[in-house]
Amino acid sequence: MATANTVVWQDAEVTVTREIADRIRRITLRPDTPHRVRPGEHIEVVVDGTGVRGAVRSYSVVDAAEDGSELSLSVFHTPHSRGGSTFMHSLEVGDRVRVTAPLQDFPLRVGAPSYILVAGGIGITAVRGMASLLKRLGADYEVHYSARSPEAMAYREEMVAEHGDRLHLHLDSEGTQLDVPGLVTSARPETELYMCGPIRLMDAIRRAWASSDLDPTNLRFETFGNSGWFEPEPFSVEIPRLGVTAEIGENESVLEALDRVGVPMMSSCRRGECGLCQVSVLGTEGSIDHRDVFFSDKQKAASSRMCCCVSRVASGDRDNHTDRARLTIDVP
Repeated sequence: MATANTVVWQDAEVTVTREIADRIRRITLRPDTPHRVRPGEHIEVVVDGTGVRGAVRSYSVVDAAEDGSELSLSVFHTPHSRGGSTFMHSLEVGDRVRVTAPLQDFPLRVGAPSYILVAGGIGITAVRGMASLLKRLGADYEVHYSARSPEAMAYREEMVAEHGDRLHLHLDSEGTQLDVPGLVTSARPETELYMCGPIRLMDAIRRAWASSDLDPTNLRFETFGNSGWFEPEPFSVEIPRLGVTAEIGENESVLEALDRVGVPMMSSCRRGECGLCQVSVLGTEGSIDHRDVFFSDKQKAASSRMCCCVSRVASGDRDNHTDRARLTIDVP
């Protein structure tokens, strides 16, 4: 859900870094120029160790000082990190990093009759501030927080203490997974639903919402493109019109690889939301692993276009397998 942002870069110092849940670190930064932070905002961070010079990753601001003098992120170390989360987890107190001022792509509209907030895993970082604001405003809201286990839930105790019976916890380890159809059915016509989490959860909610009579403009989201149907693996991409071929590493996106070989692409969210980086698919050997929330299910099934910031190609399943995945595309 992109909005117009003015990107202002600055330096920031790491003041706190500590583990708060399984593979999740809380990192507090003191930016050189403070900016007040609103719920739903994020910052971009220049990360090292990705193999791509000047690589940038986006992280939600989970909370901040009232004057913006300090802000905190919570970063999940992904099993197949493209380098960003590994870099963030390596930071130590006193380190300096290059960051943007807070950016808003996920604004909370104050004044709706009722709200449902959904967080999947590390998606709690985008939702926590919204929940706190809605409580302070005395709004009608509920929060649904899903994770694989209690140990994987960042801010679990704080959320329970703050929101009480408005908070609903859903745990894979306890067999209490979120009932997506039931959740959407419970929404009133005027309810606004805000969600942040893995693409599979987001897709399930979007499909349920689309099949209901609910207003599509009342469904708002932020995502992260780390979860797909296949494990990330190396593959080749070719652009015949330009005579360009690139090898994509398992920790690299197509967008990053195209930049590396000198093919400039327009992009914005880098999370599979805005569609600005979409390319035309001319052919594949293997299966396209669509990890975006921009294209519809029908468009993904056609696989004539893909968002190159998050989507990949895999060697495929048993029915559509190749020894080496290849992708042939054309760019705008």
